[in-house]
Amino acid sequence: MGVSADLEKRAAELDKTDALATFRDRFHLPQHNGRPAVYMCGNSLGLLPKSTMDAVQAELTEWQLRAVEGHFAAARPWFSYHKTVVDQLCHIVGALPHEVVAMNSLTVNLHLLMTSFYRPHGTRTKVLLAGREFPSDRYAIETHIRSRGLDPLETMLELQPLPGAYTISPEQILDAIHELGDSLALILFSGVHFYTGERFDIENITKAGHAVGAVVGFDLAHAVGNVPLNLHEWGPDFAVWCSYKYLNSGPGGVGGAFVHERHADSPALPRLAGWWGNDEATRFAMEHGFRPTVGADGWQLSNAPVLSLAAHRAALDIHVEATMERISTKRDALTGLLWEAVSLAIGDRSWIRIITPKQPERRGAQLSVHFDQHGKRIFDAFIANGVMVDWRSPSVIRIAPAPLYCRFMDVVHCADVFSHILSELDS
Repeated sequence: MGVSADLEKRAAELDKTDALATFRDRFHLPQHNGRPAVYMCGNSLGLLPKSTMDAVQAELTEWQLRAVEGHFAAARPWFSYHKTVVDQLCHIVGALPHEVVAMNSLTVNLHLLMTSFYRPHGTRTKVLLAGREFPSDRYAIETHIRSRGLDPLETMLELQPLPGAYTISPEQILDAIHELGDSLALILFSGVHFYTGERFDIENITKAGHAVGAVVGFDLAHAVGNVPLNLHEWGPDFAVWCSYKYLNSGPGGVGGAFVHERHADSPALPRLAGWWGNDEATRFAMEHGFRPTVGADGWQLSNAPVLSLAAHRAALDIHVEATMERISTKRDALTGLLWEAVSLAIGDRSWIRIITPKQPERRGAQLSVHFDQHGKRIFDAFIANGVMVDWRSPSVIRIAPAPLYCRFMDVVHCADVFSHILSELDS
């Protein structure tokens, strides 16, 4: 038995009035048996924009024709190519131009910024994070704790959901920060939790952390391009992100970093220095003594990966044109319809639960569905039926309707396939 005719009718009407409907045609859709697959995996890897190939080819042509002269003579000189995406990033993360930089990958940037901003001293040593954060974050935190001569088992505090819950309430987070007080050196949360899809309150976590004297940073891998961000006003000390999920900049695409302007001109901050972070005026003097350029650019290590940045620029241009306001409106409508349709498919099966918060302000474009049994088998059936979702061990299927290319009828079809899979399991 599939989803209700009412849901299908509503989805069709929503598609007719969708302000972002035409953006779907600007992406290459994966195929299944000669037809477009239902792609619900943008939280893992976004789709390829059709404009990306031309953007990358333009830089390949510059390389072909100009070789080394492309650094200064190309239409977009490679020397400053990373600056061609600053305005777009400011729009997406809510920052000032000198607060953002596209560079490296997420985990590299996390290591760089933790080198500067995790400075334990005296009894202020603890690092607070959400339970079950993405492994790279935990590995990075453990590395930096050990490098300061401390024990991760005593110093890294993972805040777990209360008994019977799957997510962490906003009140629980603020209470933990207040209780830990002056033992906290760093608070490092994700913006949206990769496993549960829970969206954290960056503004209030930052306020609470600063009130007890802690540094506050965020991993925005699943938040950037997904939910509205206003980093400058909210005031975290730093943030890092990748670009290949909701930003659609390609597998392994260049990452990004935010450093609040209060740290913009702080040469005394310890950092792992590289020549591209040195002051531009003296960068090519090849002198001893690192002099960081002002702002987030001062955390760069090496010259920009131009081909990756070309793909990034093409994808960001689409995102900015769509606007975060319209993306957010459609995201909440899509995910709300998905919640309703998946709940109908689950019915009274107590061994399946949606663990993502229901409130729109506490989630992004993702539902995480937990299975006590049959989870991997159901995931394989989704894929076999041309619905591309994501499996996270040990027990969760993540379904992510990215607003730029997902339709409301895709949501209904996804839930319809789910319903038929479950009916077959019951028989």
